[in-house]
Amino acid sequence: MSNNNNSSQNTHGAVLESEEMTAPAAAQPIQPTDDRRPHGEKPRTKLFAAAGAALIVAIAGGWFLHNAWLHEDTDDAQVDGHIMALSARITGHVEQVNVIEGQMVHAGEVLVVIDPSDYNVAAEQAKANLADAEAMAAGSRWDVPIASATAWSDLDSAKAGVRNGQAGVGAAAQELQSAKAELIAAKANAQKTDADLVRYTQLVAKQDVSRQQYDQALAAAEANRAAVTGSGAVVQADQQTLQQARAKLLQAQANLENARTAPDQVSLVHEKYDAATAQVELRKAELDQAELNLSYTIIRSPVTGVIGRRSVEVGENVSVGQELIDVVPLDDVWVTANFKETQLAHMHPGDPVEIKVDAYGRSWQGHVTNLGGGTGSVFSLLPPENATGNYVKVVQRVPVRIDFDRPSSGDFNAQGFLKPGLSVEPEVTVR
Repeated sequence: MSNNNNSSQNTHGAVLESEEMTAPAAAQPIQPTDDRRPHGEKPRTKLFAAAGAALIVAIAGGWFLHNAWLHEDTDDAQVDGHIMALSARITGHVEQVNVIEGQMVHAGEVLVVIDPSDYNVAAEQAKANLADAEAMAAGSRWDVPIASATAWSDLDSAKAGVRNGQAGVGAAAQELQSAKAELIAAKANAQKTDADLVRYTQLVAKQDVSRQQYDQALAAAEANRAAVTGSGAVVQADQQTLQQARAKLLQAQANLENARTAPDQVSLVHEKYDAATAQVELRKAELDQAELNLSYTIIRSPVTGVIGRRSVEVGENVSVGQELIDVVPLDDVWVTANFKETQLAHMHPGDPVEIKVDAYGRSWQGHVTNLGGGTGSVFSLLPPENATGNYVKVVQRVPVRIDFDRPSSGDFNAQGFLKPGLSVEPEVTVR
């Protein structure tokens, strides 16, 4: 009996078990997973998150306020530098241009060559002039004893020259007077024949005289007019002869006065020798100038830098002062930062600066050099006039110069990163 019950129970359990196994999966209950949290923990998590966010905002705000209190910055700033405009110091024909814009050059490098032919010739001519002056100076040294020996003979010759000059003046004066008298007579004859010609012109028109008589009167009038012209030319020639004779007399008198001062003549020779020596020095200076002009035919870069602008071409004729090439030095750059006037209260020369260059996304270190001589508006082309009655207060900006800190190695800006005109953002530590 018991065995039957057991078997029936086993059979019933197997049936139940088989029914459970064949039931659809959707009918089975879903068990809770381990990562589900109790409902009471959600407000606490949100509270912690809000508190953390508030703490981060407070720290960030405090850091920004602290940073703003310690620093002053501006985006109205740029790199500045001296642009060296190289110009021609002589006129000439450009023979070579060895650089292009943007090229790196070193101090002493040849940039432009002007045709040196003319200046070579000038230098050679200056050398020849110097040699000639030196020869003249050497000859003048021997003139001193010769001048002393010939002084008395020159005096006699000068006296004879004065006498000859006086005689020449007298003869020329007489010739002039005779010529003037002939001119007066010629003018009188001309007036007479001109008057006769007028009468004959009237008579021939009435046929009271023959045409032959009229032609004779006309020929006589023309001949007398020519005589007046010839006599006038003679008078002018005699006047010139008289002037020349007087000039010769004056020269002879000057020679006589010169010859009467024999000691002075010797002294003059000494002075001539000194002048010849000075001429030698002058020719030396001219040679130096010629050689200097020859050196100007080669234009070299005065500094290591970058070619900014090239405004000359091969074959061009240049003149003195004409700009040829701009060279931008690499190491002679600084920053001009236009700070608001309200930012200068705690800024002083020597304050450290961090300079951020927009072009490269990196920073350089520097320091404040000075705070400028005035606001930018004062140095503008048209300064503001605040006394017109239409005044509006505007915060002014002051140009502050910031110099870069140079490394001790001396290779500052060797790669040419810092160029004039680049935008920068300096941040000055003021406290």
